[in-house]
Amino acid sequence: MMEDITLLNGRYKLLQPIGSGGMAVVYKALDEMLERTVSVKILREDYSKDSDFRDRFRQEAKAAANLSHPNIVTVYDFGFDNDQVFIVFEYVDGTDLKSLIRNKGRFSIQDTVGLVAQACAGVGYAHRAGLVHCDIKPHNMLVSNDFRLKVTDFGIARALATIHPDEKSEVVWGSPHYFSPEQAAGAAPSPASDVYALGVILYEMLTGRLPFEASEATELARMHRVEIPIPPRRLNPAIPEALEEITLKVLSKEPAARYRTADQLGRVLLSFGNLNEDKTGPIVLPQGKRNTGSTVHPQTPAPRAASTPIKRPVSAAVTYEEPEDEEGKSVDWFTWLLGLLAFTAIFGLIPFWLYIYFSINP
Repeated sequence: MMEDITLLNGRYKLLQPIGSGGMAVVYKALDEMLERTVSVKILREDYSKDSDFRDRFRQEAKAAANLSHPNIVTVYDFGFDNDQVFIVFEYVDGTDLKSLIRNKGRFSIQDTVGLVAQACAGVGYAHRAGLVHCDIKPHNMLVSNDFRLKVTDFGIARALATIHPDEKSEVVWGSPHYFSPEQAAGAAPSPASDVYALGVILYEMLTGRLPFEASEATELARMHRVEIPIPPRRLNPAIPEALEEITLKVLSKEPAARYRTADQLGRVLLSFGNLNEDKTGPIVLPQGKRNTGSTVHPQTPAPRAASTPIKRPVSAAVTYEEPEDEEGKSVDWFTWLLGLLAFTAIFGLIPFWLYIYFSINP
């Protein structure tokens, strides 16, 4: 039993549970070898006993461990102990985004853009590394007390997505509010599927509600495939029209109609980063809020005056890399000018040397 485990692999001392869900239990732990605080996620028995899943999870955990980005939770270790599969993450002092949404409801425009842009940076980096998350949702996004957002559970989500279709129904419907139309139809997830899920989170933070809600997973799947969400500005008139257009574009039914990558969506969102400070409200982390599979330690930061907004540049916590394609790249006129001068210098000397040659040898 997981409750009886106190030391994993003779190294990780479990201190206290900080999250629990249908798939795993998360503990705050001490890495006694390196003397640092970590988060340890122990998969539940049903997953730990599945040898095929263990093999897939091991491979995906290796891939996730190679992701090094400020907006992705770092994977430290993976292993088995007492027939339990566990994975060790960096410890994030804060709470998950879903708890923030439940506590705060509707977010300010700038806080929404700041957090979602960070999520896009992390997810986009993973896409460039060839890894699709498959289960983007606010439960898998951790927000630290200094407003840093980190995406987690890349390896687990990807391993779960590779389970045989006859075995994955429980996993697929674990978070149906955030699944893309193609996932709802049973198709394999792609980077565009992650972008759609980011759009659902964007909609939820701007309006305080999900674009589609139903009591049955099958009805939610149908709504994602065929229904059009209520325009966000009907629910929150403070949303700029251009931001509403971005949100609805990301929620397009066809993957090709969305932004191609999470990086592209993030760069578009950053154009809204310089809003008036009076539209930026403080983030207050809910005390004691714990959520499914969270790898964080809930803690309320020092209280701030309600009238004092957080002064933080939206781009400060976002790291993007330019895509490999040529789209959107500006012309380097300086390089062209140097090349033209070099061309002129080289070919301009040819007539001069011919003149000298024929002068000496008429």
